[in-house]
Amino acid sequence: MKINMGTIDRAARILVAVVIGIAYFANIISGTLAIVLLVFASIFILTSLIGFCPLYLPFGLSTRKKEPKTNNVI
Repeated sequence: MKINMGTIDRAARILVAVVIGIAYFANIISGTLAIVLLVFASIFILTSLIGFCPLYLPFGLSTRKKEPKTNNVI
């Protein structure tokens, strides 16, 4: 599993998950919508922690900054 999420992507997912959690505990969302959004929030937290989004793979996407190649020739 190769990391394919950048720092901003990970932070945005965590922020969205926190907002969903706050909305749930403040009773702004409830019922089926709340359950669906909490599942998405859980997935966002999990993918942010591991830095890998499986949905990016089929599309060849990556929000991770490319590291410059260095020649380690001595």
